[in-house]
Order: sequence, then C-alpha cells, then structure tokens
Amino acid sequence: MSDARPPSAAEPVAAETDLPEQLRVRADKRERLLADGAEAYPVDISRTHALREVRQKWGHLAAGEETDDEVTVAGRVVFIRNTGKLCFGTLQDGFDAEHPAERLQVMLSLAEVGQESLDAWKSLVDLGDHVAVTGRVISSRRGELSVMARSWQMASKALRPMPVLHKELSEETRVRQRYVDLAVRDTARELLQTRAAITRSVRETLHAERFLEIETPVLQAIHGGAAARPFRTHLNAFDVPMTLRIALELYLKRAMVGGADRVYEIGRIFRNEGVDSTHAPEFTMLEAYQAWGDQTSIAELTKKIILDAADVVGRRQIETADGVIDLDGEWRWLGVYPGLSERVGVEITPDTTAEELRRIADDHDVEVDPAWGAEKLVVELFGELVEPDLVQPTFVHDYPPSAQPLARPHRTDDRLIEAWDLIIGGTERAGGFSELIDPVIQRQRLTEQSLAAAAGDPEAMQLDEDFLAALEFGAPPMGGVGVGIDRLVMLFTGVGIRETILFPLLKPQQ
Repeated sequence: MSDARPPSAAEPVAAETDLPEQLRVRADKRERLLADGAEAYPVDISRTHALREVRQKWGHLAAGEETDDEVTVAGRVVFIRNTGKLCFGTLQDGFDAEHPAERLQVMLSLAEVGQESLDAWKSLVDLGDHVAVTGRVISSRRGELSVMARSWQMASKALRPMPVLHKELSEETRVRQRYVDLAVRDTARELLQTRAAITRSVRETLHAERFLEIETPVLQAIHGGAAARPFRTHLNAFDVPMTLRIALELYLKRAMVGGADRVYEIGRIFRNEGVDSTHAPEFTMLEAYQAWGDQTSIAELTKKIILDAADVVGRRQIETADGVIDLDGEWRWLGVYPGLSERVGVEITPDTTAEELRRIADDHDVEVDPAWGAEKLVVELFGELVEPDLVQPTFVHDYPPSAQPLARPHRTDDRLIEAWDLIIGGTERAGGFSELIDPVIQRQRLTEQSLAAAAGDPEAMQLDEDFLAALEFGAPPMGGVGVGIDRLVMLFTGVGIRETILFPLLKPQQ
C-alpha cells in the first residue's frame, strides 16, 4: 500500500519481471479484480453527485449529524487510512472552467459494507485509483462531511503510484508529467484555469469590438509574417516542401483585402529557434487587424485587451521582484532612439553610424555581430540596455525600417516606421503596426528579405507572390497587433513560459 516515488515516464507498465515493485503490486491487483469477476475500468459508473454538489447541499450538517440521503460519488483516492473495522478515504474529483477540484471524505465500516467488501477495499485500493462510493451523507464526529459507504466500486485502477501530495514536485517532473502535476498540485490546476480565463477574456473583448475570428493555414508553402527560422516538412500529396507557420499575419491580411473589416486569430505558432524562460518553439499568438486604424488605435485596443484580462484575473497591480507593475498608471510611449540615447548618455539618431554603435556596444559589454548594420545594432542595443528596465507598461515606438518589414513608413520621418513593441515587466508582451499596404514598397521590403535569405539568413522572410498579388487588389488602411498569449499569462502569474504552456516541447530524456 506504500506509495513511493513515481516511476520514470520511460518505465513501461507491462507483465515483466523487472518492473519496479510498486508497478508489479498494482498490476497484480488489477489481475485480482478481473479474476474476482470485477472490472478494473468499468464504463457504467452511475454517479449521482459531484463532490462539490454534496458540499453545497449538505455542508450545513453539524458534527455527528446523519441523514438517510443516499448518493453515489466518485473521484481519485488521494488519502487512505485503513484501520480494523473502519476505513477512511479522501476522494478528489475533477475541475472545470468555473470550479476547482473538490475533496470529500468517504468512510467504510464493517457494519455497513460487510467483511468481504471491506477486505477488498483494504487489499485492492491504492492512492491514485478512481473509485465510486454509494452511501449516506453524514458528518463525522469530528465534523467532517462524509459519505458512509453502503458499497464501493473500482472506477479506474492506477498502475503507477502518484507522488505524495505534500511533497513538492521538481519543475522538470511538473512539465514532463503534467498530468501528474494537475492531479496533485492546486497551483497547477489554478494556472490552467487562469490561462483559460485570460484566453476567453481576449475573445470576449474582441467580440465586443466586432472582430471576426477566422482560421488560417498552419502548413504554408512560403514562410513569412515575422523574422524567424521555420520548421520544415514535406507534403507528400503534392510532393512539395512546406513549413509550419511562423506568424498569422499574411493570411489575415488576405481576408482584409477581401473586405473583412476586423479580423483576428488565436493560434499556435512554430519557430525553430532557442528555448529559454520567455521563448518556446511552439507557442500561442493572437493577431488582430483593424481596418481604418493605425498604430495608435491598435495600441488602445491592446491596452483594453490587457486591462480586461487583468479584471478577469482580479488584479491590475502586479507584484514583481523589480517592483509593482501598475496597469492603472501611465502607459508611456518611448522612442527607440531617444530611449537608447538617454541610457548610454550619447545622442543616437537614425544617422548614427554602425561604427559608432559598435563602440557603444563595446563600452557597455554588449556582444554584437560585426556584420550587423546600424539599424540592427540600434534594436539590439535597445533590447539589451533599455528594455529590461521598462517595468511599467511602455509602447516602444519609432523603430528603424529593417526591424519590421511589414510596417508602414513613418508619416513624418521616412527613416522610421510606424511600429511599437509593448514592454511590461521588462518583457515584450505585444507588437503593433500601422500596417504596410503599399504593394510596391512591400515588394521592395520582401525582396530585400528574400535576398538576405539567399545570403544565408535563416530568419529572413521569403518573397510571397500570392500575398503581394492580394495587396495589389487593394487593402484598406489598417492597424495590426500580435499579442503573445503565453507571455500575457506569464505577466499575471509570474511563472516561466514552460509553466504557462500545458504540454511544452522538451528536450528528449536519455
């Protein structure tokens, strides 16, 4: 009956003599159930009440009070205490979008269930099993709401032992065996519910603003919409190479050309790049496009999306190691060049040379690639020296053109583009543009990207003739935004990206 460490995920459950002892014991119990004519995984569990429903209806019972009301409850066994004539167990049921997992005590007495059933409970039930219990609702002498069993039934025999509930799981175990994490840790369940609430809030905000949710292809012949290295695959039916999408942008804009006024998609994005506390190769992105808007209007929409999500979570002030983020405070606008100039104490403009920027990088111990031009150096220096200190919400804007090839040239300074990144807590949470709709300039930008790709840049976009053809039919002026859903969840929960993604991609175990 002992529940020691959980076996490795690499250890198979099979009829083998070298199985760990706990797995052999549990497999034997499964066989004994079947030999006795019982089912280890029956389909006909006639549950009458969820555990929370029992608490809601009979939670008022005083200590020692009993009823004749009979229920059938079911759940995972998370605690067992077996004595001579009276056994105790705690069941835990599932959770959903509105309710946390609930627990309820069950009691099995010799007088109520009989010797055979009591002995079977003691010998066959382990922590982690799902069982169904039928009996009267009572309150124990200690005031614990309980079901006094008349009968019980195995609902699902667990062949692997669960971790001890009060023992902290390592992060590695949590992310590799998320199903275990969810079963034993309240915080894991709450995080999943929080993510679902935030995602639902984003959809509700956009729906209230009359945005149309659409779906775009995951498999794409041409990768574009961002500077990122794609995952490559092959479509056997057409015998053509394909990539997994690195952004949602280009197909959403095609819908705008077709007359959709406001569109969005929340979807998975795939980038074959590094993995760290804020980056994952597979993640969830929101992209939204608004006709007759620009970077300012889309910034207001982004602010509303985040504030609405904050209200769902229940806090607009977020405590961090770097101070309290106040979402009710000013959402500052900071130019890239003025912000970097202030940080390094030297005026930097779009005319500052790459040589001068490399000297500044050396002075501040920032590693840079000697091949980078001035625009790339400015963006990298800002990211290293300024961005980490932007704790309060800040729209970093007026980027050089190479930073965002799909953004419109600035209306007053053609050395800049109308684009911003929203930095909160030192991390980029969203990016917005006045979208480039001039097909001639867009062709020039994508041609430059394709030449960079041909020269060996793995993150450069390809020339997408179909997208350019769509723009040539005419797209309305528009603002667009991309919001990292995982990073939005990170903002409100304070955990890393591996925790916010339910089943993250991980390095294979040896």
